[in-house]
Amino acid sequence: MVHQQFSRRTALKNLALGVSAWSTSSWLPALADVAAVTEKKTRSVILIWLNGGPATIDLWDLKSGHQNGGPFKEIETKVPGMKISEHLPDLAAQASDFSLIRSMSTREGDHSRARFVSMTGYTPQGAIKFPAFGSLVAHEFNVENDIPSYVHIGGRPAVSGGGFLGPQFAPFVVGSRSRRRGPDSSDLKVADLAPVSPDQQSERLQLQSELRSLSAMPTSLVTDALDSARERALRLMNPKAASVFNLEEEAASLREAYGSSSFGQGCLMARRLVERGVSFVEVSLNGWDTHSNNFERVKELSQTLDRGCATLLKDLRERGLLKDTLIVCQGEFGRTPSINGQDGRDHWPASWAMMLAGAGIRGGQVIGETSHDGREIKAKPTRTADLMATIFRGIGLDPRKQNMSNVGRPIRLADPDGTPIEELL
Repeated sequence: MVHQQFSRRTALKNLALGVSAWSTSSWLPALADVAAVTEKKTRSVILIWLNGGPATIDLWDLKSGHQNGGPFKEIETKVPGMKISEHLPDLAAQASDFSLIRSMSTREGDHSRARFVSMTGYTPQGAIKFPAFGSLVAHEFNVENDIPSYVHIGGRPAVSGGGFLGPQFAPFVVGSRSRRRGPDSSDLKVADLAPVSPDQQSERLQLQSELRSLSAMPTSLVTDALDSARERALRLMNPKAASVFNLEEEAASLREAYGSSSFGQGCLMARRLVERGVSFVEVSLNGWDTHSNNFERVKELSQTLDRGCATLLKDLRERGLLKDTLIVCQGEFGRTPSINGQDGRDHWPASWAMMLAGAGIRGGQVIGETSHDGREIKAKPTRTADLMATIFRGIGLDPRKQNMSNVGRPIRLADPDGTPIEELL
């Protein structure tokens, strides 16, 4: 019995030492191997998630001069004929790098359902556990890395699990888990990353092993999730992997350029993550649920968005990363063209706008058009399925590719009803 305990303890200690030694620099050769095989960098996606449903009529598709337009003015951008809000001047100067879809038309006006559809590309269907498209991207590229392949920064993800792909493709959350407020900059840290000694590590692994043996817990989604979480934690304990979350390694001037807001610093973290091969990063900017006091709040949020997003575009471009990184900037729906009695705008999925930039996307394009009052789509109506098909095509994935779901039914990456927007590709 003593010999058995000693063997187990020794094995666990060796495992801890092995993980520590193996992970010291494993992400570097892994990325080199990928580059050697594909002859190009694996593409990444950064989703800038405007949580709460942004008033895109006050961002990307203003109606100046109409009573629905509100007080904001349009400004010219670097692209002739493309005008956006006066509160997005830094983005206006980089309009040749991004394109706008002004004809998004969706059905869901409830926050929860709209988030789910926007994140998965599908409406809820019975027992099918649809993964977020971040999980799909991470699964398809499947780059071996000590850093999680899908990272969510700020707030709580709309789809928290990996769906039928498994917990290893669930988002790794950095920052506050609340959707009602964004984290402050001090929150943009990963808890419990301080290294422990091999002895401490082996003790913890031994305790976990013994608890599993005592409970005789069969393999299940719960145990799979625990195993996945343990494996990811062990890999992240590698100091070189953990350092990706340390923004103090960046020059003070660059950190200042992104802005001191949690969103701006989250955008900087996103750049650091894709630079090290992370497939999908979400950065949330919360607070867009503007049923009242819309214009003051949207002005403030626009300034935060403008600084962080414009610096991200510039930083990626200057580092040669923009051609391999797709940026998606959207919320779950738009806001009513009409202004309510509280100087606010309410939920409006019928006609709204969003932005795309980077990998696989032709910049400087405006897709679609809304009526003079913003209430109707006049040209090129675009659904979530179309957007998903475009995103997957943009990063070099076949939107028709199938994965087997948890109910034994094959599910395509994008809804088969979706049609890629060829003008953007």
